[in-house]
Amino acid sequence: MQFSRRGFVKSFGVGAGALAAFGASGCGGSDDPYSDAAPLWNADKVRNKIVVISDIHLGIEDRYTETLKNRPLLIKFLQCLKNTRDVRELVIAGDFLDEWFLPVYYYPLYTDQDQFYRDVIANNQGVIDELNKVIASGIKLVYVPGNHDLTLKASVLQEAIPQLVQASGDEPQGLGTYYTGDRNEIVIEHGHRYDVFSAPDTVTNEELCGNQGKTILPAGYFYARYAATWVLEGKPTVAQNLPVISASDYAGLTDAAYADQAGAYTYHNILSSISNRMTPYESGEDHFATDKIFKMRISGFNADYTYKDFFPAMLTDEGTGKKYISAPKLFRNIQLSWQARQVANKVKVPESPFALSVAGAVPPAFPDSFFARAKANYLENPNEKNVEVVIFGHTHVPMCRYTDGGKCYLNSGTWIDHNTDHPDTRTFVVVTTGASGKDARAIYRFMKEGEIADITASVSA
Repeated sequence: MQFSRRGFVKSFGVGAGALAAFGASGCGGSDDPYSDAAPLWNADKVRNKIVVISDIHLGIEDRYTETLKNRPLLIKFLQCLKNTRDVRELVIAGDFLDEWFLPVYYYPLYTDQDQFYRDVIANNQGVIDELNKVIASGIKLVYVPGNHDLTLKASVLQEAIPQLVQASGDEPQGLGTYYTGDRNEIVIEHGHRYDVFSAPDTVTNEELCGNQGKTILPAGYFYARYAATWVLEGKPTVAQNLPVISASDYAGLTDAAYADQAGAYTYHNILSSISNRMTPYESGEDHFATDKIFKMRISGFNADYTYKDFFPAMLTDEGTGKKYISAPKLFRNIQLSWQARQVANKVKVPESPFALSVAGAVPPAFPDSFFARAKANYLENPNEKNVEVVIFGHTHVPMCRYTDGGKCYLNSGTWIDHNTDHPDTRTFVVVTTGASGKDARAIYRFMKEGEIADITASVSA
């Protein structure tokens, strides 16, 4: 379906599911000396569009990346974007460079995290070059940290993209919030701040590491390395012998000294489900308790760990002889640290109990739970009255939801090759800001040069 300028503006943000297709000559061409790529749409006369992409997941090697087939399409998207004359800002909302999609056996050269990220940048230089050209075209480029790149130092990324604006400010490491729009009515985060598995964790392993807050990697990092190993090994089926906690075992826990055993039990069941579904060779019966597959020399860790060290089980308190649920070594009693983590990570409206938070961090509740966090922290927060639109990434599920008051939550989805959580990939958010009148909001999928699909209706409740 061909769109005229008037037709595009009229339908923008309505989410009709229409396909917007433009030829290379449709919008007056381009005077960009680097590219004659077709603009994404027929542009307005003023730069009033905020474009948000997230979850790019570029890897250190092409065999360790989730965005390989889509990388040329990402470059083409950026070429089209910089020729779209009404784009004011491009915001990368986290998980740009990936430190998590690595097998557990990737460790001999993995001790200098700054150099690691420089190598990721070098392996994806074409994307970096195009981002610098986006800035040169007059578009403001903003980066907001995600969980897969939460250890990325601002200085390292600035070396590669000198004119980049980084939305970290006075936030804790690995977090950032970006307010934008004519009225600062748009707020953009990655969203991992609200995720038990992915939020920076300087609390739970503090005693283990003894490094006064230098430890930051959350439990999801270990799970991701484990899952990546399984994927890279061809998804083998390996017999498991994991600790089992039955409902009757859980019912017998009455020790008030260990708070929120309901949360600990929920956490155990979730990891049990994950670990029985994703079964790399390193996790089998002969490896689970003895093989120190996590050789950690980064982010405050300086030891080797087995998967058993990470996996919640029924333990016995040496002092009282009473039973409780916890991982033996890594992330001990994680349910007890969640409130402190939320405070440390500057969550405006902390969530409790832990059982609710951990259940919301996995399917089926996972995507919609972030709409709930967006409402609590911004859209229905009396201290954030100016915010009308909240945009997260992280879930890989593009989404559009409205509050009863007409405020909007959007999720920008992902650019990975194979999106297991949603049929669409290469998705992005577009918000038109204006001092007079409500912003237009939409979610699109980049198909190819000259063709984008409006998927707003299909991802709306």
